[in-house]
Amino acid sequence: MITAEALVSQALEARQHAYAPYSEYAVGAAVLAANGTVIKGCNVENASYGATICAERVALTSAIAQGKRNFLAIAVATQNGGSPCGICRQVMVELGPQMTVYISDENGNFRTTTVTELLPDSFDPASLPPKPVT
Repeated sequence: MITAEALVSQALEARQHAYAPYSEYAVGAAVLAANGTVIKGCNVENASYGATICAERVALTSAIAQGKRNFLAIAVATQNGGSPCGICRQVMVELGPQMTVYISDENGNFRTTTVTELLPDSFDPASLPPKPVT
């Protein structure tokens, strides 16, 4: 299985492909699927700021599009080791609540946390009312 350092390295590589002409804040992410596959993503900004998509969501939705459903970890790389935004945290709760999260700066120095530590007491699928039986 891939090491935390190797996953962070993949996120740093993905960061090099970021399209961030407005904020100049490049972010890369690499998600580790349970079968050992690593899927990478980077942030892609848009002049219509609401259309911007974060690296974490690019990696996770790309993995879903490739048929992956079980995730073990995600590494996120920024210039200064910044944490995932709230929307990304919510998506992580939905798609990989058990994931380990590695948050790295541009030099590969990282800290380890979990999705539940990043978003405690979250709104998740269990928060929705049960579907009526028909």
